[in-house]
Amino acid sequence: MPTYTTDHSSSVLQTHSWRTASNSAAYLLPHIQPNMHILDIGCGPGTITLDLATRIPQGHITGVENTASPLDSARTLAHAQNLTNVDFQVADIHALPFADNSFDIVHVHQVLQHIADPVQALREMRRVAKPHGGIVAARESASSTWYPDNDGIAAWLELTERMGKAKGGNPHPGRYIHVWAEQAGFARGSIRKSAGAWCFSSPEEREYWGGSMEGRFRSSGFAKMAVEEGYASVEELEVIARGWREWVEEEMGWFGLLHGEILCWK
Repeated sequence: MPTYTTDHSSSVLQTHSWRTASNSAAYLLPHIQPNMHILDIGCGPGTITLDLATRIPQGHITGVENTASPLDSARTLAHAQNLTNVDFQVADIHALPFADNSFDIVHVHQVLQHIADPVQALREMRRVAKPHGGIVAARESASSTWYPDNDGIAAWLELTERMGKAKGGNPHPGRYIHVWAEQAGFARGSIRKSAGAWCFSSPEEREYWGGSMEGRFRSSGFAKMAVEEGYASVEELEVIARGWREWVEEEMGWFGLLHGEILCWK
């Protein structure tokens, strides 16, 4: 099993907590019905999960994560929003603890890139999706670009890709997740491919995105692992952190992240 290199530190959860169904799963929303049962895998702090819960008032959603650490916050947020059609539990995407044909929709967002066997994960997602209309939905990053040129951000991309591969992951696989889906048993004609993007350019957006990235390289499980396992020095991490801060303070700063998306019908 690979290590999830970005862990669930406060700076990481800051990034994940910005995510909603609207900004991270818009490709899926037209297919949601009010009485559906949904499985959200890799739910983290639960913000996408809870946004989906509001769209299925007669249904139910289960959010799962491979560790318990972010789930208390997710439950607290659900309670604060008075959402009762949701539950959270620990589960391994490679061997889901659910019966065959259990869910109308099985969803992942930026999960397949971090795991040991994404094809097996998609097989499991397919297994627990209902027949005759059940949907498996996945969205994974494909590529990043930014303005202006920034050596620290370039070093960030190189380091995160190198560590992800060394830990058994597949960094930025959005351009070929449909290939994995076919290998997992979905018929080619049942796979719908699309693309979506995030863009951060306003002062508030730059502070959110770049500030959280700066924090990751100053204090997080990722930073600790990078140094302890010899992927980078403290000084190299500081170059990356400063690069993100420089980008935040650049009035013309712009960052784009392209995602590949698939909807697969069982």
